[in-house]
Parts: sequence; C-alpha cells; structure tokens
Amino acid sequence: MIDDIKKRALHRTRIIEGQLRGLEKMIDNEDYCVDTLTLSLAIQKSLGSLNKLLVENHLRTHVTAMFEAGGEERETAIGELLRLFELSNNRS
Repeated sequence: MIDDIKKRALHRTRIIEGQLRGLEKMIDNEDYCVDTLTLSLAIQKSLGSLNKLLVENHLRTHVTAMFEAGGEERETAIGELLRLFELSNNRS
C-alpha cells in the first residue's frame, strides 16, 4: 500500500470507529432520531471517503501493474473494476 494513502486510510478508519461508538451511544440513550440519523449519514460519507482512498491505492498499484502485464491480467483488472462499480451502484 502506498504510504501516504495508508496513513490517510488508517486515520479515516479511526474517525469512523469514533463515529460508530458515538452512534451506538446515541441509540442506547434514545437520542433524537434526526440527530442519530445525521450521524449515521455522516458515517456513510466517511466510509465513502475511505473507499475512495482504497480505490485510489488499488488503481495506482495493482491495476497499473495488471494493465502493464496485459492479456489475462488486464482482463482480470477490468472485471474487478466492473464488479466494484456494480456494487457501488446497487446500494440501498
């Protein structure tokens, strides 16, 4: 993993961890629904930021190498990216 991206991704996971603890506490305390939902949506946004970092790292490392290798490696990379695209578009 690229050092800078790894550092940023770990930082993001720590933020998400704190947000999740806060959300759990809000649910347990039966806080106001809109406030709880607001934090839940913020967590989803944070996960999106983390996913972006992970995709960036994958593109800059593995996908680049797979495209340079060509042939079946290139096709595997394309298949992986298409599956990720489908997953990201099938969220509910």
